[in-house]
Amino acid sequence: MASLTTIAILAGSVAVAGYTINGKTQPGARRASSETSPVAPAAKARVVRVTGEDFKFDAPDVIPAGLTEFRFMNKGPSLHHMAILRLDDGKTIEDLRSALANPGPPPSWMKELGGPNAPDAGTEANATMMLRPGNYALICFVDIGGPPHFAKGMIRPLRVVPARSVASAPKADVTMNLVDYNFKLSTPIKAGARTIRVHNSGAQPHEVELVQLNSGVTLGEFMKWMEKMEGPPPGKALGGIAGMVPGMAEYFTANFTPGNYALVCFVPDARDGKPHFAHGMARQITVR
Repeated sequence: MASLTTIAILAGSVAVAGYTINGKTQPGARRASSETSPVAPAAKARVVRVTGEDFKFDAPDVIPAGLTEFRFMNKGPSLHHMAILRLDDGKTIEDLRSALANPGPPPSWMKELGGPNAPDAGTEANATMMLRPGNYALICFVDIGGPPHFAKGMIRPLRVVPARSVASAPKADVTMNLVDYNFKLSTPIKAGARTIRVHNSGAQPHEVELVQLNSGVTLGEFMKWMEKMEGPPPGKALGGIAGMVPGMAEYFTANFTPGNYALVCFVPDARDGKPHFAHGMARQITVR
């Protein structure tokens, strides 16, 4: 798909092992008087930068727990995303590889925690979430034109270690609820850099892939193209939030220009294995 850069507006502060975290106290700050007290700026999420390409991730091995913004750069040339899985204590990346090599439902000790969904090659997507200490995996489930990318090596362990975090969740412009099988917006999305809170209110895992449709293209035409994927894609992949378990909520920020967009869930259904868009979980929205 062609390109449109997603914009992450959360800052970072000190440099730590391959990612940045912002928010140092500025020198020369005015001392509070007896009548007034300065309002401390809200602490922001730690920023972790990850790149993906055919077929690997470049990411830190260890990061601290707390509110974390992942910024995922797709170096392509294929479409990739950066889904995040939490593994129960005692389970390893090798256990995960073995489990995924066998057909059937995912193991109960693996939980889908979202992460930046697929942006076009050469562009960036983001996702902000709360992480607790434990073992995780970064993985790409994209399977366009062949086996899923994790089967080609696009899977990597991530260790999250205890750390103090005082960051608060970002302020959302819109809340998007994922239900079985639809997308419900608290308010229409307006043009500009917007932060979307995505909450899975459904009974099974869901995701949102955000696609900016080409001028004059409808959702129906886009979904028809999806059947065979012949010719250039009629839209641009911007990211969103990868599959996450019921009850979870996280955030992504994108630059919305006026036009039509598609919201699509590709997660396989727990009952029949068909992607959720086959059950109607695809919606067209208009940004003005």
